[in-house]
Amino acid sequence: MTRRTERPDDQTDHTIHHVPVLIVGGSLVGLSTSLFLSRLGVRHTLVERHTGTSIHPRGRGNNVRTMELFRTAGVEPAIREAAATLDDNHGILQTPTLVGDAGEWLFKEIDAGGALARFSPSSWCLCSQNDLEPVLLEHAERLGGDLRYGTELLSFDSDSSGVTAVVKSRETGEHTTIRADYLVAADGPRSPVREQLGIAQSGPGDLFSNVSITFRSRRLADVVGDRRFIVCYLTNPEADGALLPVDNQENWVFHAPWHPEQGETLEEFTDERCVEHIRRAIGVADLDVQVTGKAPWNAAERVARSYREGRVFLAGDSAHEMSPTGAFGSNTGIQDAHNLAWKLAAVLDGWAGEALLDSYDAERRPVAEATSARASARSVEHSHPGFAPPPGMGGGGGGGPQRGILSVVLGYRYPRGAVLGTDPDAPVVPERLDLSGEPGSRAPHLAVRHRGEPISTLDLYERSFVLLSDADHPSGWHEAAVRLAASMSVPLTSYRVGSTADAELTPEGGTDWAVAHGTQPGGAVLVRPDGFVAWRAAAPEPDAESALRHALTTLLAAV
Repeated sequence: MTRRTERPDDQTDHTIHHVPVLIVGGSLVGLSTSLFLSRLGVRHTLVERHTGTSIHPRGRGNNVRTMELFRTAGVEPAIREAAATLDDNHGILQTPTLVGDAGEWLFKEIDAGGALARFSPSSWCLCSQNDLEPVLLEHAERLGGDLRYGTELLSFDSDSSGVTAVVKSRETGEHTTIRADYLVAADGPRSPVREQLGIAQSGPGDLFSNVSITFRSRRLADVVGDRRFIVCYLTNPEADGALLPVDNQENWVFHAPWHPEQGETLEEFTDERCVEHIRRAIGVADLDVQVTGKAPWNAAERVARSYREGRVFLAGDSAHEMSPTGAFGSNTGIQDAHNLAWKLAAVLDGWAGEALLDSYDAERRPVAEATSARASARSVEHSHPGFAPPPGMGGGGGGGPQRGILSVVLGYRYPRGAVLGTDPDAPVVPERLDLSGEPGSRAPHLAVRHRGEPISTLDLYERSFVLLSDADHPSGWHEAAVRLAASMSVPLTSYRVGSTADAELTPEGGTDWAVAHGTQPGGAVLVRPDGFVAWRAAAPEPDAESALRHALTTLLAAV
């Protein structure tokens, strides 16, 4: 729907464009929001002031939870194809020089021994932002997303029924007014949207600064040899830095410390200085180094005090900043987008109340607070170049650099929000990884056969709530779910799990699905569209339909 109007400031005709969701920002989180909304059939428009996707090789670490989401969204194969060049790079090396075999591996394999397969059908993937963003863009557009690059947000006003934004084409200068039900601000750490809303931030603030130097060197591959690292921290006190391979052959990235707090300017990072610094850090005085680009960046630990203001939501770096060590920031942002997308779809499609959207802040903000603290601690553990942590930061955890990583990236949980039966005071990140069907946690991965096809139970969670119940000990859950799906108009799919002829899902290897999901025979588990357990009935209920109806009504804030 469009109509013509006239603005008093420029007196030129322009179009009012109506859309359910406006996304501001077209980097990883904005594009992921577009992809997830497209998968759910939610019309939206994305505006991004830059003319295209990222051209700089950064933000390469996509953790297992993020890859699970991309798997369900149908883009995992394309992402792994785009990331094929770094497929064999796994470890993190810390060394004073790359000459010889000095130094130590902080870890040599991301998933040593293949233990991750017990928990997930996916795995980590090294795909740099400049390779990942085009994949997300292509798939979002193919699904009908309206993505407008070279388009800048000039202003917005929010009221009780929506958001009115004015955007400008940087190519033509044309102004367009967009009227949206909701706005998602994925516009970066200096978010103009967050600033206009006056949302404050908490946390230590700025941590350190680096200059990212892209360069070519043919001989460096010979120096590196067969050490296929994700990153190498070079610890020469006169020339420390972090080296990252782009293609393991001649294209590389080097992060050099930058100290603006000491008056150091970017202009001081001349090509000559960068070349000399890289040579000294690596340990080869005459190494061929051709600088191809430089980009400054700042690491910080900040979390917005609120992720929602009326009809506007913050996601990604606009909501939280964290140290890049461990790639927690981009992954947390992508998972923000996934959490928010299904809730927006539910409210816009009319099967959930507006109050469901409050659970976005209740769930995602504590995750960011816990994760950002872990990211800073990891920077301390890895002695990130240029980082002089304050006393106490990163201390007290013990257990080595890899301690608790899976609990952070896969085991985090929602004690509060659109969940029932949780302990609201429980920690967001548990001490140990526990994916056993507890409400508020990511549902367990179970290898099953569905109509003869091998899948993971995680593949079932995207467009609807899913009820898993016991085929071998039927107690009315399946029938109740079928009736409620029709009477409540809630997207609800029911699967019976077991070995009988009625079972839609048959576990591989004789796995007991009830034990895996923390129930007794005859129990049931309700899983949200984002793959998190919403509610669990550990045993049969006398009135399964009433119990399930109450759970759904409460969860969806339905009136």
